[in-house]
Amino acid sequence: MPAVLFVCTANRFRSPLAAAAFQKKLRDEGMEENWQVGSAGTWAVPGLLPAREAVQAARHIGVLLDEHAAFLVNGALLSRYDLILVMEMGQKEALQIEFPEQGEKIFLLSEVADGMLYDIPDPALSEESSPQEIVNEICNLVWKGFQKICSQADHLSLRRKSPDSA
Repeated sequence: MPAVLFVCTANRFRSPLAAAAFQKKLRDEGMEENWQVGSAGTWAVPGLLPAREAVQAARHIGVLLDEHAAFLVNGALLSRYDLILVMEMGQKEALQIEFPEQGEKIFLLSEVADGMLYDIPDPALSEESSPQEIVNEICNLVWKGFQKICSQADHLSLRRKSPDSA
């Protein structure tokens, strides 16, 4: 079963939204039971609820974040996932340094979904993008890049299970 983890900073807006959007697409495609999807944050305070703006914006696109609670990234969590998609280059670099054994499966969401390297802004820090614009960007990346994300996760899942990869 392929497993995808979405990671941002606080795990209260971008990564839970990306995970929910990916789960929605899996559900729409009849693939949900074959996948594990999660989200976490590099600086998350465990148990915090999602940002109000994220919950409201997500509802407008048919994605629910009501059950989400923030979760902090750790090595055990990362090892359970085949593909780890982060929102910012700094997150990618930090995770690859702190967890080098997981480095080959950590990518920017934009890198896998769009084939380009760029950060998805943090709504708490961005003066250029509104929360709704960030929601739209994340959902567009996840939905338009769905097949690419699935292919990358499938590839890494098979590689992880291969006896030659040990």
